[in-house]
Amino acid sequence: MKAFMDEHFLLKNETAKRLYHQYAEHMPIIDYHCHLSAKDIWENRPAENITQIWLGDDHYKWRLMRQNGEPEAFVSGQGGDKERFMAFARTLPYAAGNPVFHWTHLELQRYFGIRETLNEANAEAIWAETLRALSDGKHTPQTFIEQSNVYALCTTEDPADTLEYHEKLAKWAGFKTKVLPAMRPDAALAIEKAGWRAYLARLGECAGVSIHSMETLKQALLIRMDAFDACGCVASDHGFEYMPDVRLDDGELNAVFAKALRGETLSPRERDGYKTELMLWLAAQYHRRGWAMELHVGALRDANQHGVKTVGEAKGYDTVGDAPTALPLSHFLNALEERGELPKTILFNLNEQDNTVLSALTGTFHEAGVPGKMQFGTAWWFQDHKDGMEKQLHTLADHGLLGRFIGMLTDSRSFLSYTRHEYFRRIFCNFLGELVENGEYPEDEAMLEKMVCGVCFENARTYFGL
Repeated sequence: MKAFMDEHFLLKNETAKRLYHQYAEHMPIIDYHCHLSAKDIWENRPAENITQIWLGDDHYKWRLMRQNGEPEAFVSGQGGDKERFMAFARTLPYAAGNPVFHWTHLELQRYFGIRETLNEANAEAIWAETLRALSDGKHTPQTFIEQSNVYALCTTEDPADTLEYHEKLAKWAGFKTKVLPAMRPDAALAIEKAGWRAYLARLGECAGVSIHSMETLKQALLIRMDAFDACGCVASDHGFEYMPDVRLDDGELNAVFAKALRGETLSPRERDGYKTELMLWLAAQYHRRGWAMELHVGALRDANQHGVKTVGEAKGYDTVGDAPTALPLSHFLNALEERGELPKTILFNLNEQDNTVLSALTGTFHEAGVPGKMQFGTAWWFQDHKDGMEKQLHTLADHGLLGRFIGMLTDSRSFLSYTRHEYFRRIFCNFLGELVENGEYPEDEAMLEKMVCGVCFENARTYFGL
């Protein structure tokens, strides 16, 4: 029987062990999509306790705790930090096979040197041990990032967000990791939401533009893109429950915008037409600037309306959707390709039924001199577990170039989540090692080293121009 999460965790063959420990383990990290706060990185304040790091805003853990019947006060609510930690410790032993179980123990091992398995019986001792560690003033956001060997990270920012902390970090020689903003203008696209008009006012104020038409909206977005560019932005990010696919001419589009600005209800066609046309324009701007475009497709938002009303949006009440993807997404990419305006694009799906759809679609669009221009993104959110990652790798290998893959991201708000890169790298090395030991890929060390170093780091650095 293998030891629990030892140095060969998830590495099931000798080739996998060699590839991981010789190459992958030591490669720097490019975390090209996360939700960390640049302000928190700049201020570099240590957390008072591990609850603030683990349970502050982690819907992965919250969902498990709710499933375990824990009161909301101990999940996302006003329960004391220690009580919330104890509630998580009560929950964790039931999460066999869940990635949170693995991530939790990797974080305890890597950042606190704790190799015990967390449970209700030892929770008090582990709480005290992590409390002692955090009280030394050295377990800070910057320390966690540096310890994790992070070369660059991209935080997700709204166009109306201030970039002052990115500017400060870029000018400060004392911190070597590149902290770059990735622009997510989804609030500008959300024309159906009650807060859309108020958002346009905020965006306009930030850009110094009075937004009263499509033309002035684009003007404001261009001004903010320039600001993002100045801070080193290399990527945009979008999330869609389904891909909109309605074309409008300029007259129709302007009429829809004016109607929404008056607060009138839009038809589904008008709503989707606005989103389609604005997305096509945005993608063209990304192409012009050399930014990559990340498209996250397939989340079903706010499935539990009672929970959303009680706790709020993005608090663990979303789930996996099953909206049609292939046709609308192909129409979107093709429209850009016909204009010569298709940017580098990373496609992420939340429903594994779309693995083949997205993986095959990335091979349909390409550009000479740009290897891996279209990427089938890593297993995301409800898929970023061992089974999901293995399926994503299999599908990518089946339809494309595994060796051009840009690898893992955390999609996290936690400074301890870089162990997810380790988790992925172990799974990837095991996948590649199995191909070698099964005689399906040659045991050519130079080829293997290039493959592992590329997927773990080098491909992303080239892709994003870092």
